[in-house]
Amino acid sequence: MFLTIRTTGTTERPATDLGFLLHKHPGKAQSFSTSHGRAHVFYPEASAECCTAALLLEVDPVALVRRGKEKGRGGTPDAALAQYVNDRPYAASSLLAVAMSTVFKSALRGQCTALPERAETPMPLRIEVPALPARGGPELVAKLFGPLGWDRVEARPVALDEQFPDWGDSRYVQLVLEGELRLSDALRQLYVLLPVLDDAKHYWVAPDEVDKLIRAGEGWLAGHPERGLITSRYLSRRWSLTRRAAERLELVRLAEAEHLDVEDVDNAVDETTDTAERPVPLAEQRREAIMGALRAAGASRVLDLGCGQGQLVQTLLKDVRFTEIVGVDVSVRALTVAARRLKLDRMGERQAGRVTLLQGALTYTDTRLKGYDAAVLSEVIEHLDLPRLPALVYAVFRSARPATVVVTTPNVEYNVRWETLPAGHVRHGDHRFEWTREEFRSWADEVAVRHGYTVAYLPVGPEDPEVGPPTQMAVFTRNDEDGSPGRGNGRTGNAPTGNTRTGNTPVENTHDPRDTGRTGDDGSEKEAKAA
Repeated sequence: MFLTIRTTGTTERPATDLGFLLHKHPGKAQSFSTSHGRAHVFYPEASAECCTAALLLEVDPVALVRRGKEKGRGGTPDAALAQYVNDRPYAASSLLAVAMSTVFKSALRGQCTALPERAETPMPLRIEVPALPARGGPELVAKLFGPLGWDRVEARPVALDEQFPDWGDSRYVQLVLEGELRLSDALRQLYVLLPVLDDAKHYWVAPDEVDKLIRAGEGWLAGHPERGLITSRYLSRRWSLTRRAAERLELVRLAEAEHLDVEDVDNAVDETTDTAERPVPLAEQRREAIMGALRAAGASRVLDLGCGQGQLVQTLLKDVRFTEIVGVDVSVRALTVAARRLKLDRMGERQAGRVTLLQGALTYTDTRLKGYDAAVLSEVIEHLDLPRLPALVYAVFRSARPATVVVTTPNVEYNVRWETLPAGHVRHGDHRFEWTREEFRSWADEVAVRHGYTVAYLPVGPEDPEVGPPTQMAVFTRNDEDGSPGRGNGRTGNAPTGNTRTGNTPVENTHDPRDTGRTGDDGSEKEAKAA
């Protein structure tokens, strides 16, 4: 996947100023990690008279398939192209647009502290994209770039096979743009129009894509004659988002026509009134899902295992049905922060009697943790090395053995929806692994069967039809020896409705060799959840 930006200059205004505007030195070849590949920036030529910057994006098609096994996540919408052999590594698409936004971030914004006046001045540009998928052909390319101030818009069709001209042209074109524009304007046009021409995106189109479109389209999109087509394709034809973008762009067009600010046109609401609906953070959605599972289980005495800085403990304290809350973490520092967050030193005696913070390692049995209605492992298991996971399972499901266990962990399949997450990376540097939905369910099913629990699975966060939710949750309910749901302190552990798996294996009165008899008081243990 390749793109070049060329400019000319004079001795007074050398063409190598392009390096300042792109924030990339002409004398160096640089490499950057981006979503689904690595981007390389280098200069085939760099002199006062002529300077060319090249962006080369290397995409791993196998990684694209492994991170998302359906179209729309780096795959091509053309059913004739196979998963592993497709055009994604070569044809300019949303992958290249995202790479541009990562590598040329300051240039897209028009920011250049070294030469601010140069960033605001049009300059002679020649941009070439050797392989651009154009659903609509050269005619659509001309309609999209023609009104944007380019002197020359050339889209030469690429033959399916030069040896067989009778086969005709492919859907790809060689794009050449020439004209005098500000570099930031040219880059923002490409950022929007490359995925529009491809008519596909490799990541899920979330509501924040509307904001990205408005920012990138500033100064040119509101008055573009093909605004409707651009908006619809950029937002993957999601009707609600397209309508929202159209409304905002219409306000921009009216403001520009009247030489007013958008705020002066859209003034029906008092500035002091906040009516915007903000997206709920995933961490908050996760805590709400956990709270719902605990309420459904009828739990009142709850363990937060790997409590970290106490966010879930704080939420539990707000609900009076939870009469005893114990937060456990191996990190003394995290427990100190949790105590400060909860204001334990200023808490009333009755409220303080509901909460306890304990230092302990989750991979060792601890008699202090027995006899509770429920235990929560929220984003904990992925912080353990896989060989240590059985020790945690034994300590929680066989030793502590609460009536209900709630486990949440990232869904690695959803990582393709995080546009800025580099290919092959996990969400947090301390994650030892991240599981697919199938891997998580296989592990949870085995745990349930081995230790006599029933397990139900629930999504957390917006559930994507192709890759599932960002967080996956399993709710384990302990069974009595006869296979019926167990009771904790007189409360029935009813699992929430969902896909369930029952394990009727009775509890054996045996000692696991991993149980050394040590409790969670051993502060040297480092293998539990990181702070």
